[in-house]
Amino acid sequence: MTDAPQASDRPAFQLKGTTVSLTALELAYFDEDSFEAALREKIRQAPGFFRDIPIMISLEHYEGPTAELDFFKLLGICRRHNIHVVGVRGGDEDQRRLARHAAIALLPGSSRQERPPSPETRPETDAPAEAELDSPDSGNAPVTPAPARVVSQPVRSGQQVYAPEGDLIILAPVQAGAEVLAAGNIHVYGPLRGRALAGVHGQEEARVFCQSLEAELVSIAGHYKISEDLQERGWKAPVQIQLRDDLLVVTPLDRSPG
Repeated sequence: MTDAPQASDRPAFQLKGTTVSLTALELAYFDEDSFEAALREKIRQAPGFFRDIPIMISLEHYEGPTAELDFFKLLGICRRHNIHVVGVRGGDEDQRRLARHAAIALLPGSSRQERPPSPETRPETDAPAEAELDSPDSGNAPVTPAPARVVSQPVRSGQQVYAPEGDLIILAPVQAGAEVLAAGNIHVYGPLRGRALAGVHGQEEARVFCQSLEAELVSIAGHYKISEDLQERGWKAPVQIQLRDDLLVVTPLDRSPG
């Protein structure tokens, strides 16, 4: 009989790469009172969405004076409301220096700026792009899509259903107070009354489809709309919801999004 391995016989931890979806708070300027008032109003609209949420502060559209950018006050306000700032994106060197002094991680710039060119803007080469993908000598293995998670029972209030790798397909209603999340698309073949969060790893191409839009909140890649906003278009009708130019667009299912 061999002795059980001692704790000292194996490493205390391992480092692994991962992808986490973060909501970006795009800061235009910072005034302590205005910031907290606006934050309170957002939380009032969707309290469940903001509870213990990690966010990053985006300074890519910041227009206020750097001297007024007090990260210590900003962090304090967020912590009082159970919101956790995990990093800062963008900003000039002075602003990033202030973030370092507040012990906030510095994140790379927006992924939108780092995307490869689309087929329409791709530089010309001697061979078409299709030849690169289809060539048997290219060494590119076929990509196997992640399997969808299929749920046939109603998702009841207080329940959470998560598809961490692919699409989520629900063949029943999602009740008020329930939450459904997916790395890819979300399909609800019934009323969607709870919260639906698609593209939770940052996939901006993800969509939400439902037979009756009655949701408390819909989010795609961290961009969200609450019930009051969703009622302006397609309420209690079959719709698809997608992200266009950082805005959620609701389109009836009986016609093309155009």
